[in-house]
Amino acid sequence: MDRAQRENAAPPGGPEAGKPAMDRAQRNGAPLPRLLRGRTGGPAHSAEGSQPEAESLQTQSLFTESFERVVHALPHQPEFRGVEIVATQARRSHGATALGVTIDREGGVDVATCERVAARINAALDAFTDPYTLEIESAGLNRPLTKPADYERFAGRDVRIVSTLPIEGAKTHRGRLDGVRGTNVILAREGKELPIPLAVIKSANLEYDVRADLQRAKQREKNR
Repeated sequence: MDRAQRENAAPPGGPEAGKPAMDRAQRNGAPLPRLLRGRTGGPAHSAEGSQPEAESLQTQSLFTESFERVVHALPHQPEFRGVEIVATQARRSHGATALGVTIDREGGVDVATCERVAARINAALDAFTDPYTLEIESAGLNRPLTKPADYERFAGRDVRIVSTLPIEGAKTHRGRLDGVRGTNVILAREGKELPIPLAVIKSANLEYDVRADLQRAKQREKNR
């Protein structure tokens, strides 16, 4: 792609270079892997030969559908085994489409994985002429919780949940995740349970506790 634009903060050299980027970020506070690339430039059609609005909307819809289809097919392909699609987004911004993909995998996401994911998506979108940007990033230690199954999967972890409506006088809630019961996410805090309806959750994410992680590591060493 001759107009491809790329911003890629490569991992620093030295003895840390071969280690997962998430591990480096955890211990050194470095930025998590993020890759920005895509086709940029002015509008694909001049004002004189611009597409009719209905046709343009149809093209945009096909573009977004193609993007979503290729992204969600990635974990089923052998070369991307173990890669989890945490979240996607597609929005219009300054005459282009801003695409975003958040990924995760056991042991952390490195820049090379972001590059391979971006290359596969770019290849699938090559038939479309409209400009776009594509950002691939790691979910990180404070990964978002985006689907009901996440609240079961990460039960026992500390989380932060923001609700659209006040619950017990607040919209921001912190505590230990205790799974899902019916249509409510259960948050344990101060010896009490706080049920939060899934329907009113605006956003939720894990909250990484360095001290607790060190304690768990010490306990594992002690149990060996």
